[in-house]
Amino acid sequence: MTDELPLFPLGTVLFPGLVLPLHVFEERYRALVRHLTALPEGSPREFGVVAIERGWEVDHHAGANDSLTLHEVGCTAQIRQVTEHPDGQFDLVTVGHRRFRIEQVDRTTEPYLVAKVNWLDEPEDSATNADRLVPGLLELFQRYLRLIRPDREGEQLPEEATVLSHLIAATTALPLSDRQGLLASPDTTSRLRTERTLLNREIALLTRIRAVPVPLTELAVSTSPN
Repeated sequence: MTDELPLFPLGTVLFPGLVLPLHVFEERYRALVRHLTALPEGSPREFGVVAIERGWEVDHHAGANDSLTLHEVGCTAQIRQVTEHPDGQFDLVTVGHRRFRIEQVDRTTEPYLVAKVNWLDEPEDSATNADRLVPGLLELFQRYLRLIRPDREGEQLPEEATVLSHLIAATTALPLSDRQGLLASPDTTSRLRTERTLLNREIALLTRIRAVPVPLTELAVSTSPN
């Protein structure tokens, strides 16, 4: 069974349980916020955040929706706080809720995209295996955090396997393709195993950069408009 879900394409990946603040200024997404806030009390006010594979989420030209290629797996964002400005723009505080896979996209009925989606649950039969991975992942992640934020020693980290897997995926400085792969992982165990590999890679890279003096200009990278 599929459900319909309005989409908000972005140049980022949202994970369950993570906070995503948004400033909504484009008219089609302002219409989406107005639609959700007008729903009856108690109705779920959520939309799908999905990462853009090709194209940009902001395009004021006609037919902009047709130019977007989206990743198949996204995460819903539940609206927790809405601030409307006099000019009609909105500031939102949202929280990632549940993963979905896009089955079909309607690009014409509404000014924003609407998708038919299937929900992706975390299989419970992998919980035991995932729990065994947690101590090693906690140690690796703490080591990574010490390298990038030495002034924030001793941060409290969750020990629940799925929550930890989402936190690592969202806060580690990874390319969008790696984050998207983690969001699409079939279960927590697979996600944690992949994160173990990625954290080892990032720690080795950070250790090498810190140990070998190089001019800052050699470390410069181009920035994304997102």
